[in-house]
Amino acid sequence: MLDLHYWPTPNGHKITLFLEETGLPYRIAPVNIGAGDQFRPEFLAISPNNRMPAIVDHAPADGGPAVSVFESGAILVYLAEKTGRFMPADLRGRKAVLEWLFWQVGGLGPMLGQNHHFVQYAPEPIPYAIDRYVKETNRLYGVLDRRLANHAFVAGAEYSIADMASYPWITGWQKQRQALDDFPHLKRWFEAIAARPATQRAYALAEQYRSPGMTEAAKQVLFGQTAAGPTPARN
Repeated sequence: MLDLHYWPTPNGHKITLFLEETGLPYRIAPVNIGAGDQFRPEFLAISPNNRMPAIVDHAPADGGPAVSVFESGAILVYLAEKTGRFMPADLRGRKAVLEWLFWQVGGLGPMLGQNHHFVQYAPEPIPYAIDRYVKETNRLYGVLDRRLANHAFVAGAEYSIADMASYPWITGWQKQRQALDDFPHLKRWFEAIAARPATQRAYALAEQYRSPGMTEAAKQVLFGQTAAGPTPARN
């Protein structure tokens, strides 16, 4: 059994996509990031960066004590190795999956995250920042589109953890001020993943935890963090 410390964000969706594809038994431990659950000592014990997702595997492959893993990319690699699925064992196939997984965690996620922040959540519009991250989002969409022109999936012919890592970030294309029709190969890939039963189950699960909207108090928790934790809200 796995414990999945989860909230319905793109990084959280990555892990439910994998778990729903493989049928590994898991239970959700909600981490309401708008309420500050990520700062609880018991969560920091397994995720010292105070970010979700994180997992605790109570049946690790070595038969030893429970193993905790934080960081979504590391979790996907751990689960792929545990199950022998969604990451090839051969040198070149594994290399391609890891390249595109690292591309997502180092580029696609952070850049689109900044797009989300400045387009949707900043207290006042900053035209330079909006233009910067909307354009960088467009560039990264183009990288994916060119890759997918000659490959069924991001790392090659087979669906992999590289696809699971990238797909949740593309679901917000409209809010990111992008047009999928401008990227036909990306659109084909996106629609193919959206149609997978496991994807539909993962996103249906998310509805149980989704907040109706971003409150000012939640913004303070999420965007006012320092080494000491979130900045207290002003009255």
